Amino acid sequence: MYVIGIAGGSGSGKTTLVESILERIPKDEIAILPQDAYYKDNSHMPLEERYKVNYDHPDSIEWELMVKDIQALKTGS
Repeated sequence: MYVIGIAGGSGSGKTTLVESILERIPKDEIAILPQDAYYKDNSHMPLEERYKVNYDHPDSIEWELMVKDIQALKTGS
């Protein structure tokens, strides 16, 4: 199994690149884990504060959960 990370700021073309890859690899041979699914939960914050969150900053991501999910994919669990 290969793990390929595609990184970049908002609007940098990550989704376009993934869509291009998906055109070339059978869907049953690939798993997509969008980083957007790993943003920290900010629902406890007032709406005004959530507007100030920089979602391009590494601190906005639940890295431990992402790593756990990648490891689970690699081991088939």
